[in-house]
Formats: sequence, structure tokens, C-alpha cells
Amino acid sequence: MSFLKNRIHSIRYAFKGVYLLLSTEPSIQVQFGIAILVTIAGFYFGLSSTEWIFQTLTIGLVMSIEGMNTGIEKLADFVHPSHHKKIGFIKDIAAGAVCIAAVVAIIVGCIIYIPKIF
Repeated sequence: MSFLKNRIHSIRYAFKGVYLLLSTEPSIQVQFGIAILVTIAGFYFGLSSTEWIFQTLTIGLVMSIEGMNTGIEKLADFVHPSHHKKIGFIKDIAAGAVCIAAVVAIIVGCIIYIPKIF
């Protein structure tokens, strides 16, 4: 029974993390808004199952990496609150990962929606 209890606690902590991200981080709030808009667009344009899979995975990728970036930034700020060159380097790399995911998301969005619009 303790295994099951631990899993339930883990899920609770995970949902708490999602709540904290969505309620406190402006960048993920913007990404969540975009996710809602492209989901509405998906219904409007009648995406195929494959397109839905790619769109959903892309949304998940961007939001997950943004969550990891936020965690890295919060941890780095906690460990070294004042500006430090190495901490800045770490934070820049984490932000770069979000940028890569966002560029991929834009490419996937263009592949899915440009043919439907034109």
C-alpha cells in the first residue's frame, strides 16, 4: 500500500507544480494561451489524427522544457542570488533549450496550418 500512497503523493506534487507554473510564470501563461488558440484552430481546420499527435506533442515539448527552464532558473537563483557569470551561462543554456523547442513548434505549426490556410 505504501507504493500506491507514494505514487498518489507524487501525482499530487506534479499537479501542484503545474499549478505553480501556470499561476506564477508569465512565459508559460503565454505558451498556455497559444496552446489553447492552436487547439481551437485545430478543431476549426479539422486536423487529422496525425496532425493532432504532432501538435499535442509539440505543445507538450515546449511547455515541459519551459517548466524545466523555470526550475533551473529558480534553483540557480537560490544557490547564487547575486549575478554570477557561470550561473548566467547555465540560465542562458536553459533558455536556449526553450528557444529551440519554440522554433520547432513554429515549424510544426507552419507545416500543419499553411496548407490549410492557402
